[in-house]
Amino acid sequence: MNFTFAEEQEMLKKMARDFLVDKCPKTMVKQMQESDKGYSPELWQEMAGLGWMGLVLPEKYGGTEMSFLDLTVLLEEMGRACLPGPFISTVVLGALPILESGTDEQKQKYLPGISSGKTIFTLALTEAGGSYDAASITTRAVPDKDGYVINGAKLFVPDANVADFMLCVARTDEKAAPEKGMTVFIVGAGSQGISHTVLKTIAHDKLCEVVFKDVKVSKDSILGKPNQGWEIVQKIMQQAMVAKCAQTLGGLQQMLDMTVAYAKERVQGKVIGSFQVVQHYCATMATDVDGSRFSTYQAAWMLSQGLPCVAEVVIAKSWANEAFGRVSTLAHQLHGAIGCTIDHDLQYYTRQGTAAALTFGSSDACREMLAQEMGL
Repeated sequence: MNFTFAEEQEMLKKMARDFLVDKCPKTMVKQMQESDKGYSPELWQEMAGLGWMGLVLPEKYGGTEMSFLDLTVLLEEMGRACLPGPFISTVVLGALPILESGTDEQKQKYLPGISSGKTIFTLALTEAGGSYDAASITTRAVPDKDGYVINGAKLFVPDANVADFMLCVARTDEKAAPEKGMTVFIVGAGSQGISHTVLKTIAHDKLCEVVFKDVKVSKDSILGKPNQGWEIVQKIMQQAMVAKCAQTLGGLQQMLDMTVAYAKERVQGKVIGSFQVVQHYCATMATDVDGSRFSTYQAAWMLSQGLPCVAEVVIAKSWANEAFGRVSTLAHQLHGAIGCTIDHDLQYYTRQGTAAALTFGSSDACREMLAQEMGL
């Protein structure tokens, strides 16, 4: 097995790191997190100029036609920089589903705007229960003349405050099994009847409650086929879980690097890195980080190859969730009091990782999915 990056991926990784170190210092992260939008439109356009929004899109839509594995490399660097903003919402939750399930007209209508950085997407999926399963979806879309009328409320919708469009998952057949009566609609975020409220979160990201009240959509807005939307959602979830793993991995690696550097510099009688317990703590952190790296990139490669990989995806997500908890705890312990202050960079990664561990699947939810995949 060859775990090394291809030359093109190494170039992407280096370019992304150099750009983010220069353009996204922690002062900028803080500024974006505290802003109403949650991101910098100027930085967003610079990223679009580098081809990041269209990284996995075909050239005819303004993209560079790279793979999901390449996207994972980029997402790791974004996680390392703690970059806020609607990148995963737009590219993973919006562009990829349209590319894979949309009509030619839908692709031509939305994908060039995403590639250019002009269009922001998100996914309106979860509801009051906070679960990602089909049975928890109660938002309804009822046929009406030449389209549908959507009513319901969605919770924890990422970046709905700045989105131009959202993929809304709604129940269109009350009599069918939960997985068989679902449809995905492409809905303008500014449509009449849609309102949103930004929620307070530990990561200071922009999760929103979105309410749909008699929102009218045309039949042309259906992504895929009516009543078969859950298959699209399942694919979105696999890609989103691996994307979040990559982002978490970047944060894990940065916490490890910061802690090792600190252990080599901090003196308590002598350099604390010379104490065996500190050495073992750092070694334990490195083990967790590499475990997350190998499982994340295995799942990303399989997704890129179009291989069945439900088990690999949920293993990667479960490992990343729990590795984060262990690595974060040891990083704060080894930094001591300074690592527990709001002025230290560690807090950015701790808050981001805590939220990521619940996003697109907690460890318990992943175990349940893995058990089902094993036939239990």
